[in-house]
Amino acid sequence: MSSRLIGVGVGPGDPELVTVKGVRVLRDADVVVVPVMDSGERGRAEATVLHHVPEEKVVRVVFALNERTDRARREAAWDAAGERVAELLRQHTTVAFATLGDPHVYSTFTYLAQTVRESVPGCEVGTVPGITAMQDLAARSGAVLTEGTEPLMLVPVTAGADVLRDALDGPGTVVAYKFGRQAGEVAEALRASGRLGDAVWGAALGLPEESIRPAADLDGAPLPYLSTLIAPARRDGTRGGKV
Repeated sequence: MSSRLIGVGVGPGDPELVTVKGVRVLRDADVVVVPVMDSGERGRAEATVLHHVPEEKVVRVVFALNERTDRARREAAWDAAGERVAELLRQHTTVAFATLGDPHVYSTFTYLAQTVRESVPGCEVGTVPGITAMQDLAARSGAVLTEGTEPLMLVPVTAGADVLRDALDGPGTVVAYKFGRQAGEVAEALRASGRLGDAVWGAALGLPEESIRPAADLDGAPLPYLSTLIAPARRDGTRGGKV
């Protein structure tokens, strides 16, 4: 019997923002894999999953999620994690993998699926979409992501502040992910582009330690790594003017 690996987007942290289909797939799977850092602490994906499935069904697999400098160490951790999931697929019919946000947006699942396809020939790989941090921040802050014909640019600030600056020079809304450690550079880029006043940032969305603040409050102090920023498009206030 062929095996199935299903990446399930479990949203940005609020357990109520997992879709009905996502919960069903997690509960129907033989095991649910959650990624953990090599330091071992419980991550947001695991905490979210445990609201919906019993702990004995959850398998913690170590990924070097906090490794950004030592490429060899990171890749060795990826290989080990991929082989662990491949082993589970040889033992079970359906393995679900819980990933924050959506499986196709800067997700751990992308790399895992590639490894599994090579290690377990014939394995069926599928995904269940999830709510992203930018959608959750927009809902909680009231920031409108797009109107009419406005483009939307999503930028991981880990790619460098220059990428963000280029995006802010454009006409549409800019969303920045993972900018917490470069909060000072982000504030400077927003100020230089004239887009500081309307921007908003958030972290730990839907969790007890949630923080949602105007970007104008950024003072250069480091923020949580998974902070999200929305800088809305420049708008003239005309209703329906861009439709």
